[in-house]
Order: sequence, then C-alpha cells, then structure tokens
Amino acid sequence: MARLIWRVAPWAVVLALAAAWEIFAASGAVTPFMLPRLSVVLERIRADGASGELWQNLAYTLYRSFAGFFIAGALGIPLGILIGRNRAVRWLFDPLISVGFPMPKIAFLPIVTLWLGFHDVSKITMVVLDASFPVVTAAIAGTMSVERELLWSARNCGARGAALLREVVLPAALPQIFTGLQVALPIALIVAIVAEMKMGGVGLGGAMITATRFADSPGVFAGIVEIAVAGYVLVKLMAVLRRRLLLWHPEALAPATV
Repeated sequence: MARLIWRVAPWAVVLALAAAWEIFAASGAVTPFMLPRLSVVLERIRADGASGELWQNLAYTLYRSFAGFFIAGALGIPLGILIGRNRAVRWLFDPLISVGFPMPKIAFLPIVTLWLGFHDVSKITMVVLDASFPVVTAAIAGTMSVERELLWSARNCGARGAALLREVVLPAALPQIFTGLQVALPIALIVAIVAEMKMGGVGLGGAMITATRFADSPGVFAGIVEIAVAGYVLVKLMAVLRRRLLLWHPEALAPATV
C-alpha cells in the first residue's frame, strides 16, 4: 500500500493542478484569452492530433532534438574522455569549456542564422552547441574519477591503449556520462523549440509562434502542454535506458534492507 501511495502521489499533484487550472479559468477571474480552460486546450490538442498537425510538428521537433543530441554525444563523449586522459589536451580545452559552459549559447543564434540560414541545419547546430557542453563535462568528470587501482590492475594484466579505454575507463565513467546525456536531452528539446520560435518553420515552437500571431490562445497553451508531455516522456525513456545499460552498476541494484 505504501508503495502504491508513493507511485500515485505525484500524479495526484498533477491532477490537482489540472483541476485548479480548469476551475480558475472557468471562474471568470480571467478572460478566456488570458487563460483558456484546460478542457478547451485538451480539445484543441485532440483536434490537432486528429488533423495530423500535432504529429507533424512533434516529428520535426523531435528530429531536430535527436539529431543534435546524437551529434553532441558522438562528439562530446570522445572529446571528454580525451581531455580527461591527456593533460596537454586538458590544458588546451579547459579555458574554452570554462568560458563556454556558463555562457548562454542562444547568443550565437544570429551568427548561426547568418551563416547557415533558417533551415534545419542551423537549428540542429544550435542544439549541438548547447547539448555538447554537459556531455563533455560529464565525460571529463567520469574519466578523471576512475580509480587508479583499476588502471594499475588493468595495466598489470597487460591492458594498453584502446583496450584500457574500452575495458576499464569507459565502463567506469559510463554512469557519469549517462548523467551528462540525461542533462543534455531536455536541453536539446528546449533549444530546438526556442530555435523554431526564433527562426519559424514547422515544429512545436513554430506552431506556438504562429498561434501567438493570430491571437490563438488555446493554440499557445496547447503547445505548452504538448512540450511538457514530450519532455516528460523523453526524460523517463532516458531513465529506463540508463537502468537497462547499467545493470552491472550498484545504482541499479535493489536497496539493501535492514
């Protein structure tokens, strides 16, 4: 019973918030333009889904998000491991990462637009630019946190070069690398939506801006709900993937009982 309560409790909060939204919007305290009722917003989402517009916008946004996310992972993980393993490379890249990580990369949007235009390449580039920093820093931290005893034992057993990285360093650093990927995935979704809002085109962000231009309040709030649901599903899928791939790690084991 206690386990069931813990599982249901978060959804009870969501349902309470949804009920408060519906009641407040129907009370007359605000106009339907300022805050449409949740039932109206859900009906709009259903209509967009039936017409296919929702799935088209979602597909474009997820395509840009995943493309940028996978490129960021493919570039960031090897670079982070290299920086963590090589002192000279770390000395070279450390100032760049220290300055670039806290900097809002959306500031580069005008430059990327001038260079690459308003199409998917520029939007994916912005995603890569933002999502790569969490991956790189997590890979660096994971690589540098590998216990020296493991490295010494592997070397004593004859492991060298690529074998040492593949058999020891990468598995030991994988939990922190996954943490960086879990941070980078919602960032990729956020940046893709912001880029769509700024550059236009098909996508959840572009649909919200179009609804704003036509004073379509239900369409704007429908976009917010759709983004929230998409983000939640992506985060949960990433957590499931982490548990599947880290079955050997202590974090995947059941907690000890007294």
